[in-house]
Amino acid sequence: MTEPTPEPTPLGPLLTMTGMTKRYPGTLACDHVSLTVERNQIHALLGENGAGKSTLVKVIYGVVRPDAGEMRWEGRTVAIHSPGQAQRLGIGMVFQHFSLFEALTVAENLALGLGSARERVGLRQRIVAVSRDYGLPLDPDRVVHDLSVGERQRIEIVRCLLQNPKLLIMDEPTSVLTPGEVQALFVTLRRLAREGCSILYISHKLEEVRALCSAATIMRLGRNVAACNPAEKSVKDLAELMIAADLRTPPPRPPLPAGAPPRLVLDRLSVRSPHQFGTDLKDVSLSIAGGEILGIAGIAGNGQGELMDALSGEILAGRPDSVRIDGVAVGRMGPQDRRRLRGCFVPEERNGHAAVTTMSLAENALLSGYLRGALVRFGLIDRKRTSAFAETIIRRFDVRAIGPKAEARSLSGGNLQKFLVGREVLQNPVVLVINQPTWGVDAGAALAIQEAIMELAAAGAAVTILSQDLDEIFLLADRIAVIAGGRVSEPVPARSASVESIGRLMGGGPAHAGAHGALAHAG
Repeated sequence: MTEPTPEPTPLGPLLTMTGMTKRYPGTLACDHVSLTVERNQIHALLGENGAGKSTLVKVIYGVVRPDAGEMRWEGRTVAIHSPGQAQRLGIGMVFQHFSLFEALTVAENLALGLGSARERVGLRQRIVAVSRDYGLPLDPDRVVHDLSVGERQRIEIVRCLLQNPKLLIMDEPTSVLTPGEVQALFVTLRRLAREGCSILYISHKLEEVRALCSAATIMRLGRNVAACNPAEKSVKDLAELMIAADLRTPPPRPPLPAGAPPRLVLDRLSVRSPHQFGTDLKDVSLSIAGGEILGIAGIAGNGQGELMDALSGEILAGRPDSVRIDGVAVGRMGPQDRRRLRGCFVPEERNGHAAVTTMSLAENALLSGYLRGALVRFGLIDRKRTSAFAETIIRRFDVRAIGPKAEARSLSGGNLQKFLVGREVLQNPVVLVINQPTWGVDAGAALAIQEAIMELAAAGAAVTILSQDLDEIFLLADRIAVIAGGRVSEPVPARSASVESIGRLMGGGPAHAGAHGALAHAG
């Protein structure tokens, strides 16, 4: 019997968008944007926060409908009205924030993303085969709450691969991964491209873009401004194309003054996590001096949230003296009393925790700044002072917003992050704790946040940053510790540690008790 002749592969680009336009009230998110993704290509989409990248990929994936423009898929004009339609065309997307049910197994989570019972036949075997073939090992029977963040990302990628995508969109895929996991992911993405899957890659980590991507489209203020091969540009070149200005570098950190007194002390802090699948803190002891920046590295889910809440007063400790601010035992004090002692805090989750998205920026400034900013007088809100405080934050931190009356949800993630960090920094704290200072923000916004942190430390504050971004940790920190399994290693000077040694500890390397020795002899 004669074998059927395979259909020839269509010629031309996989995806072409021209004149793509999307308006929101008060904002032109995409202004006649054009984008071409070739077959077998890893294509970067770059730009500042608020440049229009997220809106554009949501149009591709059918989450947002454009007001104008044309999209051609494999040479045919299409209008994608839903993610289901996008998936049927062969478009998959891995979002920055995972959508997984922690109480369900890997297989159960993946089954939820399949459209019909027929697609679920033999699912377990397909998961094993796909995850093995692409170097993304997954056990279909493991419950999600037992998995690391890197393993959870594998689930999202395998979810897309089960649909045999022709285009895979990835939004900040390495923001929660260790250096080793990043390299493993890149191996997988390069293989996918060789086998015929194009990849549209959004990231603010420009060194990774240079290493991985063969083409880049750069957006600014909703428009195309440049296209290039990232490998032919420096990180500085790419950043300056994004922000249309010279990119400064933070000044080097001066040596810590000897004998500076501690301003934040943790003494054998142990707390139970209030979350069902959280991580308990176990005997955490730290001392951060005035003028010092302590970096705490770690993979998400190892107790960072619990540590942040224990420092801010959202979780109370068993002993008052297990947490001290400027010598005052605050372990049993709530957030308001700690703020009276000039403690300020920026939690990881911007939406709903650090900010109320349906409230204005002025109202969000009031939420944590009413004590230090004297925004309430005789029990009444001083709206003029509150608006002026928000306006100062917007101006000092270059927050792209229409003004203090703008709702928090109208800002891009990076601009909201700048506002939240500015809200705390401008209260002149003696202790500042920030979880993920520059998560998902562009190079210009990251620089503004990092400079504010360094200036605050130079003024005598004790600063603690919890971050999964090792480049940021090494840029800012005087000393570095690692949190894993609710335990924190003994801090070591940043100059005597290496990215590799910290990355190994984050990924469950040497025992925490031996962390100091492992780090002290690294680099």
